[in-house]
Amino acid sequence: MTSQTLKTFLEENLQELKDNGLYNEIDEVQGPNGAKIQIDGRELINLSSNNYLGFATDEALIARANEATETYGVGAGAVRTINGTQTIHRELEEKIAEFKGTEAAIALQSGFNSNMAAIPAIVGKNDAILSDELNHASIIDGCRLSGAKIIRVKHQDMDDLRQKAKEATESGQYEKIMYITDGVFSMDGNVANLPGVIEVAEEFDLITYVDDAHGSGVMGEGAGTVKHFGLQDKIDLQMGTLSKAIGVVGGYVAGTQELVDWLKVRGRPFLFSTSLTPGACAACIEAIDQLMTSTERHDKLWENGRYLKKGLKELGFNIGKSETPITPCIIGEEKLTQQFSKRLNEEGVYAKSIVFPTVPRGTGRVRNMPTAAHTKDMLDEALAVYEKVGKELHIID
Repeated sequence: MTSQTLKTFLEENLQELKDNGLYNEIDEVQGPNGAKIQIDGRELINLSSNNYLGFATDEALIARANEATETYGVGAGAVRTINGTQTIHRELEEKIAEFKGTEAAIALQSGFNSNMAAIPAIVGKNDAILSDELNHASIIDGCRLSGAKIIRVKHQDMDDLRQKAKEATESGQYEKIMYITDGVFSMDGNVANLPGVIEVAEEFDLITYVDDAHGSGVMGEGAGTVKHFGLQDKIDLQMGTLSKAIGVVGGYVAGTQELVDWLKVRGRPFLFSTSLTPGACAACIEAIDQLMTSTERHDKLWENGRYLKKGLKELGFNIGKSETPITPCIIGEEKLTQQFSKRLNEEGVYAKSIVFPTVPRGTGRVRNMPTAAHTKDMLDEALAVYEKVGKELHIID
């Protein structure tokens, strides 16, 4: 029998979310997540996927995954520290380290798990974390889990970072101080000022941590935001996902051999959760191999991103200050944002609305994610729909 207390709590809060335009409807994709997708039997141009380079449907990745599954089985069968580390896991970690330009890497089950593993393993209750105020939820949760003092830093404000670092250092309260930031901020598409970060970090001996979930495969000709700035030997921890540009699933942390050795004995998701499937590992290796031998997909992604940005801006949409292919259309009010997304869907474009609490109240947006798999015809068709719906809802003139 369901608890009446729980039933009342759920009914009241779900209704409140719906009344305020904050309830997220989950759509079922009937088939692969490519440049076009099938939902409810309809084909839609897909502008909401993190599959930046089109690897999720790549035939070579599928073949490598199938081959590894035949060789190693569908699952690893144990946590990494017992007997869940197969040869394919070691090969993946070596490939990630080569890709990121570090001594070593550790592979985990997701990007979220990577932050849950690494942050609490490095800092604790006697330490402090300086955290950009727009950092991803997984960073925020990892910081909370660590028990360290969390000090919010104004977004991309190097003066505020220097002041907060100075205050934390001079207080004498903390054994270690870490600064943590996204490499690419997923809601706005802007890029972290890593050279500025390093300048402050070296002044105050800060541990530096970059979550490059949306930068790996996108920035630095594919190698990521840290590589983009040539700071592989300066950033202490590079974290990323294997589920966005790489197109599969999983996460990683890259750095020195000593760092990885420590995370393998203190990262709780590594210690207590079954390892990545062999098929996923093999597909990730194939994707990274392709990225390391050709920039074709990377270049196409940026070409499509620039094309879509130009088109939306010329139509009169507010696309913010994105520096990457991520292209938000900032609508503002939550219900209007959801209505806009719904009408786009009805006209054949899948671009999901993003509202509070993912973004601040009053900054609701439709986030567009062009990929290397989109054609110019698809983007032109999407822009025509944006113009029609934008004028219909009086978002543009």
